[in-house]
Amino acid sequence: MPLTVLLVDDEPLAREGLRILLTRDPDITAVHDARNGLEAVALIRDLRPDIIFLDVQMPEMDGFGAVREIGPGQMPAVVFVTAHDQYAIQAFEVNAIDYLLKPVTEERFSQALARVKTRLDTQTGDDNNRQILSLLETIASPARYLKRLAVRTAGKIILVDVADIEWIEAAENYVQLHTPRGSHLLHVTMTTVEKSLDPAVFLRIHRSVIVNVTRIRELQPVMHGEYAITLASGARLQSGRSYSERLKALAANPF
Repeated sequence: MPLTVLLVDDEPLAREGLRILLTRDPDITAVHDARNGLEAVALIRDLRPDIIFLDVQMPEMDGFGAVREIGPGQMPAVVFVTAHDQYAIQAFEVNAIDYLLKPVTEERFSQALARVKTRLDTQTGDDNNRQILSLLETIASPARYLKRLAVRTAGKIILVDVADIEWIEAAENYVQLHTPRGSHLLHVTMTTVEKSLDPAVFLRIHRSVIVNVTRIRELQPVMHGEYAITLASGARLQSGRSYSERLKALAANPF
């Protein structure tokens, strides 16, 4: 199926990198560029592209502003691109929207392009519109995250400031909160505590480990996209392979 693509990014090198990857797909028959949201709005209305790779953070008008201007009901299939906005990443995941983290790898790009092509074949326009509307509502109404946790121990309750937590470790139906002044056992699952913490600060790097990114001192790449992580306290952690994209984004400069 012949497809027209619009690349929207204020960085020329970012657009050129995506263009090179797109030329390898025989279904892509035309690729157009926009440098910001304002140009994107004009080109979407004029060209009606099939797919848009839309940068989130741009001058003049950002990616979300472009979507609001066009209206979710009129938007083509979108793959959002972001450098380091952890909250936006969580919003994309919640709403099942395709997204890419900069720097974009060829493997991850191929996965995203395959998914959006499948979506074009199988989803109705209404399905796509509902996903984008849900995303915008999530972005517009940020969640409130916990500032402290109450831990019951030895007949008393200890209040632990979330900002003091260096990392969190799974322990069956409990989690172990590691702080500079000691560890605390909390009766809650990893998934529940992860949803309660600010994703811009706390990053899940393994199915059994969440880390406070402000406490990371060093990242060392090891095998299969995994990382050895050293915290300010000297604690050493190991990331899981399926979390490599999150750590690549953390290790990359946003420019």
